[in-house]
Amino acid sequence: MADISPPAALIWCPFENAQDARQAARILLSEGLVACANIMPDMQSLYIWEGEQGEAQECGALFKTAPASLITAIARLEEIHPYDTPAIIGWNADETTPATRSWLANPLGSSAG
Repeated sequence: MADISPPAALIWCPFENAQDARQAARILLSEGLVACANIMPDMQSLYIWEGEQGEAQECGALFKTAPASLITAIARLEEIHPYDTPAIIGWNADETTPATRSWLANPLGSSAG
């Protein structure tokens, strides 16, 4: 029977600064919940919060994980995030390479190449 599960999952989350993003990434990596974190500093965010329009300099983080770890990684990220109500969005990716799929399924076992 063919594996029909999604090959990868992604989590997007903004942070106040790169230090907070790195700290969260290190925790998720050390706990085996994600295989990689890409941190993008100096992101401009425009938003509506509690009925008011706002703007802020933030830092974005994109986490790569296996679909089986997605829900647990999101829950853990919510626990460790310094914001009271962090915007955490996770989704399954429809396509990836076989090497990436293998790496995400077992990030501590080997590299993607």
